[in-house]
Amino acid sequence: MHDLLAGVPSERLDLDAYQEDFATYFWNCGEAGFWKLERQQHFREPGVASWEAFSRGEWPTALTLIAEQEDHFERYFREIKDHGFALHRVRVVEEPLAPYLQWELHLLRLKEKHGEDTRVVGPDDVRAFESDEVLPEIAILGTSVMYEIVYDERGVLAGGRRFTDAAKIAACKKVIQDLHRSGERLHSFFERRVSPLPPPEA
Repeated sequence: MHDLLAGVPSERLDLDAYQEDFATYFWNCGEAGFWKLERQQHFREPGVASWEAFSRGEWPTALTLIAEQEDHFERYFREIKDHGFALHRVRVVEEPLAPYLQWELHLLRLKEKHGEDTRVVGPDDVRAFESDEVLPEIAILGTSVMYEIVYDERGVLAGGRRFTDAAKIAACKKVIQDLHRSGERLHSFFERRVSPLPPPEA
């Protein structure tokens, strides 16, 4: 994926500009939909209540706070459906699971319940794309815009690189779709590999 993006013109957006730009395109994805690739195994999400509880070592509280978002995600995904598009995600999962990833998979499972189409792949599935460095985090909105999501050294969202080259967007989308097609549905992976785990150490 980095090879696909090498030399392609892009615009670096700081956090505020990225979030504003993203919101502009998100609700207009159309039938092409929203496609996301998540590769990193650890992020920090300050300001997210359930993540804050997890980071303090309060695992039962973290799970309760995720469960309390049920109504929010039901409304959110109903609105997405009303706008005529769907969300698709490929989540690369390394085992043993990093504590952050164990937390995130609980959140993604709730999103899946209400409409997000998430598939899990392992590091072996993406090894062919990682000869020099690991895959970037990528979000593709419809057919006209793609972002490489940028994080700071702590793993906190810091902005993005915006791409509009239609051919490169299509090429990256094909990689994500192929991984998605070969991946395991999240609910199946979750029941096998996440549900039995003890609480993580933050």
